[in-house]
Amino acid sequence: MVGRSAPNRHPNRKLASRVRAVPGIRAVSTYRREWLVKDLVAGVVLTTLLVPQGMAYAELAGLPAITGLYTTVLCLLGYAVCGPSRILVLGPDSALGPMIAATVLPLVAAGGDPDRAVALASVLALMVAAVMILASVAKLGFISDLISKPTMIGYMNGLALTILIGQLPKLLGFSVDADSLIGECAGFVRSLAGGAAVPAAAAVGIGGIVVVLVLQRFLPKVPAVLVMVVLAIGAAVVFDLGERGVALVGELPEGFPPFTVPDVRPADLPLLLGGALGIALVSLTDTISNASAFAARTGQEVRGNQEMAGVGVANLAAGLFQGFPVSTSGSRTAVAERAGARTQLTGVVGAVLIVLMLVLVPGLFRDLPQPALAAVVITASLSLADLSGSVRLWRQSRTEFLLCGAAFAGVALLGVLPGIAVAVSLSVLNVFRRAWWPYRTVLGRVPDLEGYHDVRSYPQARQLPGLLIYRFDAPLFFANARTFRDEIRRLAGTDPRPTWIVIAAEPMTDVDTTAADILEDLDEALNADGVHLVFAELKDPVRRKIERFELTRTIDARHFFPTVGAAVAAFRRLTGAEWTDGDH
Repeated sequence: MVGRSAPNRHPNRKLASRVRAVPGIRAVSTYRREWLVKDLVAGVVLTTLLVPQGMAYAELAGLPAITGLYTTVLCLLGYAVCGPSRILVLGPDSALGPMIAATVLPLVAAGGDPDRAVALASVLALMVAAVMILASVAKLGFISDLISKPTMIGYMNGLALTILIGQLPKLLGFSVDADSLIGECAGFVRSLAGGAAVPAAAAVGIGGIVVVLVLQRFLPKVPAVLVMVVLAIGAAVVFDLGERGVALVGELPEGFPPFTVPDVRPADLPLLLGGALGIALVSLTDTISNASAFAARTGQEVRGNQEMAGVGVANLAAGLFQGFPVSTSGSRTAVAERAGARTQLTGVVGAVLIVLMLVLVPGLFRDLPQPALAAVVITASLSLADLSGSVRLWRQSRTEFLLCGAAFAGVALLGVLPGIAVAVSLSVLNVFRRAWWPYRTVLGRVPDLEGYHDVRSYPQARQLPGLLIYRFDAPLFFANARTFRDEIRRLAGTDPRPTWIVIAAEPMTDVDTTAADILEDLDEALNADGVHLVFAELKDPVRRKIERFELTRTIDARHFFPTVGAAVAAFRRLTGAEWTDGDH
């Protein structure tokens, strides 16, 4: 009996262990009573930012403002259950808005059917969820490293400019119909010159930007966006701005949407998938960077794969309730942190308050001017730009500055979705370029300095007659093996002619079959001319590969040394060569 009953209990324990491993359940089981008041207060403060930003970013994505609130509620609840970070805040994001619009709006009928746009955006959120969850299961968090810092700076600068130009007409009370940044610039200038701007709208929009920037600069603890929104609603009521040509948000739908499986045409799915991959990559990069920054402050460990799963579940929840793709938000997380947030209960409080607002007071933002939402988006876009980072790249590395500029141009000229493809391609090509044309140099002995050093940094460095020490700072593979061969041939032909060329091989972390074949031919040609190829500091895994490739048939097994110093000492014993005067 005992032997039969034990296996039945084991699955129960395993199931209980898995349930306890869910971040939300683990957070509840370890929750401390003294955190409650702080989480409740932080949730109220956070809500004052979540509502206007959610509405503004929904319109940035080309969707009805109400969908931003639906999305905010569901993603906060989804991440509270499955997200590992204690205080990271998710929601509609200014960086994702243009990408969503670029994916969804071309598929919407010419009439601009908002229901179809919402359905497409919801499917997009579900696709992003699938990508993130599958990437989490496959432990692909490293994919966020596909975008280097310089190309990310350029991409974000281009995105900030795209958002700014796209929101300027709304800020001034008119609209422009264009498909590109240049077209939007031209249309904006033409409309402005034609007198399309509405003075009252311009006053609200520009005034809103000034209020937000001034408060953020001089009173950072004051909820700047909330203050601006309240002032804008007050101005709309007092001055009857709706009758002066200023577009207002209007009455929001009452209540909350039901569980909905979005219905779209199969022909739309391939185009949506392309957008979902780009959005998932940007969201992943943003999530990992934000999680790392806030984890360092709170003493948490960053769990990249769990973060992907948490963001994936948040997108899944949003997509099933008429929402759109979301990401983490550094600004909203900072607000929650400053307000005293301790756990994800802060986000849950925010979600509950938004639901109560939709159910009890849906007309609360009826008189909110649309230019005020444009002001919210524009001030957010300014935080995306990193002009000081671009200047630093110009000073530190012209090559990486050019990469930054190329990524910027990709977004500005091709659009946000092609722009992310350009950014990833440039990052990968830059890695390939560094491996293709690595740094390489000759080493020499420097008086009163231990070891062997780059002759470019130490022109006074000396070499033993008949010996050259060469360092190649990259793995040896098909793309750079011919560069290595040509450089060795050039060194072998110098005057006086060396008899040993010692490869300082510590940076050489790999050798592939193409490089092995080239090495074999090179060694045979050098041996015919009385020159020997010698390896020092070759890593054991690489040495084993060379033996497996049978290179020791041509390269003398005695020509492998543990250190450069050992190779030099062996050469001196063999030839009796001495360092020139002034060397030790």
